[in-house]
Amino acid sequence: MKFTDSPVIELPVGNDGVLSLHQDNGSMHVGTSVWPCSLVLVKFADRWTRAPPNPNPYSQLLDFRGKRAVELGCGCGVAGMGLYLLGLTDIILTDIAPVMPALKRNLKVNKPILRKNLKHSILYWNNPNQIAAINPPFDLVIVADVVYIEESVPSLVSAMESLLAQDGVVLLGYQLRSPEAHRLFWELCNQVFDVEKVPHDHLHPEYAYEETDVYLMRKKKKQ
Repeated sequence: MKFTDSPVIELPVGNDGVLSLHQDNGSMHVGTSVWPCSLVLVKFADRWTRAPPNPNPYSQLLDFRGKRAVELGCGCGVAGMGLYLLGLTDIILTDIAPVMPALKRNLKVNKPILRKNLKHSILYWNNPNQIAAINPPFDLVIVADVVYIEESVPSLVSAMESLLAQDGVVLLGYQLRSPEAHRLFWELCNQVFDVEKVPHDHLHPEYAYEETDVYLMRKKKKQ
């Protein structure tokens, strides 16, 4: 996979787009770096949005027309910007306040290709007022590489559940970062969601990092 510690990463998206991703590797906050899951998630969608319709197991999922989306823990904005370029135009990018300068910088740098200012908002997962303020429910909740602190996991899963429409999908890019957070995350997710793991050979061949996976999660049907 094309991943680097360079302060700037270029990510081709769609037919002729290239995102320029500026990270601050000297920052004390992990949200100002580009993490592999966001790249893997965008390139998974990129592969299948351009695939022939039959057979394409993700054609309905990745038909973004008329869908609303929110990204949690967006960091530098990689997943949100990439999916926007692939047609997910009604999306709001969210993260905590200390990450906003890095997000705004990347939105500004990429405005020539995005052609607009993407919506963004400060969102702490344990703040119900901030969750309500972005007007859920959403058809898609985008989450990439945010499961690494055990204490934050219950708030994350609760926010995902609160934000997702009953027939919506969580699009998750995941890599094990903390065994404790990992165990709790999947314990809680399996209580709320039906979880589908995307086969590894369905990822983009040039962005199929061996330790990174993509999951699709849907709310369990109410009994």
